[in-house]
Amino acid sequence: MTDPLPGMVGGDHGELPLDAGAFRQVVGRYATGVVIVTTQVDGVDHVMTANSFTSVSLDPLLVLFCVSHDARFRPAVLASGAWGISIADTQAQPAAAWFARRGRPLPDQIAEVPHHRGANGVALIDQALGWLECRTVAVHPAGDHDIVIGAVTRIAAPRRTRDPLIYWAGGYHQGTGSLLDTSNGTSMGDDAGANDGNA
Repeated sequence: MTDPLPGMVGGDHGELPLDAGAFRQVVGRYATGVVIVTTQVDGVDHVMTANSFTSVSLDPLLVLFCVSHDARFRPAVLASGAWGISIADTQAQPAAAWFARRGRPLPDQIAEVPHHRGANGVALIDQALGWLECRTVAVHPAGDHDIVIGAVTRIAAPRRTRDPLIYWAGGYHQGTGSLLDTSNGTSMGDDAGANDGNA
């Protein structure tokens, strides 16, 4: 269980101020996976950690991630048009934290992180549950972020996987991979179109 949030008014269903701080605290309670997004411009690798990533469509294969307007990664990925998604496992936590740090040196920022190159030339982090290579097909401004939609051009995965890296309540956590009992309900699989947002 979590503690009550600052500013909460009322009982078990307490209301919070309608502001950015309360919004971040509540949305932060939504547990997500973690991805490391990569692109390359003029031979320089650009990298960003994100949890705002989702599948969009199965036909055609589309995914999206969101990038802040003031992120150094934004002009790079918009200029490149090609990018990679590494779905982080638990051993990628130090890399995820590093690539989320603002102001880190740009040259050789990926040099000490185990990685390999995809067919489109972008770096893909080795400590991952899977990799997607994408090309940008649409960019939609949304408030202080851009929604970048990509067509998947290549899919790969390691033969053996570890537990997923989870981001929740402002910190990294280890997913156990244990399947919860769904005998009294339904899973999202078939009804949700492979979790593509059609539930």
